[in-house]
Amino acid sequence: MNQYIEYATQSFTLPDICLRLRNVLDDPRSDMDDIAALISIDPSLTAKLLRLANSALFRFPSQIESITKAVSVIGGEALYNLVLAETANIAFKHFDNQCLIVDQHWEQSVFTGMLAKYLAKDMNVRGSDRFFVMGILQNLSELVIAKCEPEKYQQYAKDDSPGTPWDRQVAHFGLLFTECSGSIMEQWKLPMPLFYPVKFAHNRVKLASDLDVSLLTCAIRLSTAHYQRERYPELDIISPDMVRLLPLDDEVLQNAKLFAQKETNKVAVSVL
Repeated sequence: MNQYIEYATQSFTLPDICLRLRNVLDDPRSDMDDIAALISIDPSLTAKLLRLANSALFRFPSQIESITKAVSVIGGEALYNLVLAETANIAFKHFDNQCLIVDQHWEQSVFTGMLAKYLAKDMNVRGSDRFFVMGILQNLSELVIAKCEPEKYQQYAKDDSPGTPWDRQVAHFGLLFTECSGSIMEQWKLPMPLFYPVKFAHNRVKLASDLDVSLLTCAIRLSTAHYQRERYPELDIISPDMVRLLPLDDEVLQNAKLFAQKETNKVAVSVL
């Protein structure tokens, strides 16, 4: 796995705005004006963040017309997560390759993010917007691996043996894409509440003990079942080890899918 992490982190570094914004947020002397001033330096980023702030991600009753208002209404941490969503889109394009159709990969990643955010909000988990970012970034390493080792990736993609995609990932690469993505996020020095659930998605011990991990894993499985329903018609969305932490019924899962189906294209385009 180290070769993929090294390849990803050496060929793509986080934009300076991510690091500077994180420093401002972590500085107790900073205020909302400092955050707004930092973001406003980049007009293109400002426009994209305002589009996202006015999208279905937040559903505010009135229009947010300035970054200063966005900071006061949705908060600095939420804006940081939106900056990361925009950065993820840049990273996806950077790792574009002939093995995958990057636009489809991006759409499914946004769909997963919308599912994760919906489920987190339904469970009253604090900071549900970070689940949107986790949903987008959890499969970044698939692009990295496909670009790094295209022949090996194509063998994986053509493998139609029974089992889940996660079984096949381990069989072909000795790792889970989520584990690799989370490790890349950790190397980029993203906050632990972002990289940790990604890194440990599908981990049976963590699924039984960590709500964030269970929520994200549920969203990933739900997204996989939606996009590959013919191949995985009976995928276990909430496995027995997740039931205690995730008492979600079918109606909630269906509503999450309806929400994600309705809003994914709008949000995906907002980031482009």
